[in-house]
Amino acid sequence: MKRRKLVAVGFVALAALVFAIAAGGVSGANKAKSITIWLQTDAQAANWAPIVAAANAQFQKDTGATANVQYQSWGTHLQKFDATLAGGNTPDVIEMGNTEMTKYMAAGAFQDLTADKGTFDNSSTWLAGLAASGRYNGHLYGVPYYAGSRVVTYRTDLFKKAGIKVPTSLAQFTTDGQALLKKFGKKGFSPVYIAGTDWYFAMSFVFDYGGSIASRVSGKWKGALDTKKSIAGLTAYKNFFNAVSRASKTTDEAHPNPYDVYAQGLAGSIVGPAWYSCCVGKQYTAVTGQFTVPSHVKGQVMPGFLGGSDLAVPVGANKSLGEAWIRAYTSNASEKALEGIGNIPNTTSLFDNSKINERAAARSWFVPTAKNWVNVENENILRNMLAEILTNKLTVKQAAQAASDNIASILNAS
Repeated sequence: MKRRKLVAVGFVALAALVFAIAAGGVSGANKAKSITIWLQTDAQAANWAPIVAAANAQFQKDTGATANVQYQSWGTHLQKFDATLAGGNTPDVIEMGNTEMTKYMAAGAFQDLTADKGTFDNSSTWLAGLAASGRYNGHLYGVPYYAGSRVVTYRTDLFKKAGIKVPTSLAQFTTDGQALLKKFGKKGFSPVYIAGTDWYFAMSFVFDYGGSIASRVSGKWKGALDTKKSIAGLTAYKNFFNAVSRASKTTDEAHPNPYDVYAQGLAGSIVGPAWYSCCVGKQYTAVTGQFTVPSHVKGQVMPGFLGGSDLAVPVGANKSLGEAWIRAYTSNASEKALEGIGNIPNTTSLFDNSKINERAAARSWFVPTAKNWVNVENENILRNMLAEILTNKLTVKQAAQAASDNIASILNAS
């Protein structure tokens, strides 16, 4: 699942649009017996469309109303949503990428669903890393829809030739990588290809060791990368990278894409979204497998960043009918059907331990849900920190302290 990029909409301007709707009301939205749903085009796929149709039928049975589903594209849906906020004609339900939620929650663009949380199936067992993206200041604004996890995609033939098995701990993964390097260590070959500034993977080490990026204390954000546990995780990442990756220490995971390196025969394994298996090269498809990233605690899975979507009810929309449709579409039956076509359901209660991507999603994390988080990403705070650590420009402690200070400053800015 590819990451969704936020559109650069000014927070103040967005908040003003939302206020205008709240003050002026929405014509016809609460009078209609038909509601408008915005889903992404993924749901138009032949194996996905019947799930939408079944939810629509259940919704009509429950409420007597009909659902008009309109399909949007990831590249333009935020601009279109901003226009509906300005015009007072928002959809009644909108699908949002999990990384898109915070800015709109902070601006007040979505209705508060907190009081009704228990009416949604499996709400007590929602995926932690996905559910976090729909919460802001202790309130629920988005219901988890489905997720995508990060796994290790690897060359089964190389593992077999090197006499190694799928690792069950970070220490074993490191040893396996060194065995691959010893046997197949041609120029440019990485036993585990990792871009040095891949902060999605690096932060998994931080969370695996009990650390975090930032936390809110008495209404103020405090950076947490300089804590003892976070530093332990960053140190483990540095040691792992140096032991098994021959990738650049200063470039990101898109330059080049890890699966391109793999397809060139220059990687024994790569770390990234489970869909990477689609792009490993025809010559390696038959010898490609996947496994979960192992924790430093033997037998556990390292927490991973989840991609995915939430469903929200915009301000001015028909809340009762919007919630009713979301209940139908995220029901136990719907989530089982979504799982059946390869997605990760929104609840751990449906997980099948035999499925790699679901085992990987069982332990997950998410970025701080702060309105200014996007600025942390735009200013490359985490990427710069990792580059400084891997190139030894700064010690882990020095780089983590500077990053924590910068993150706190950005997140607390008005």
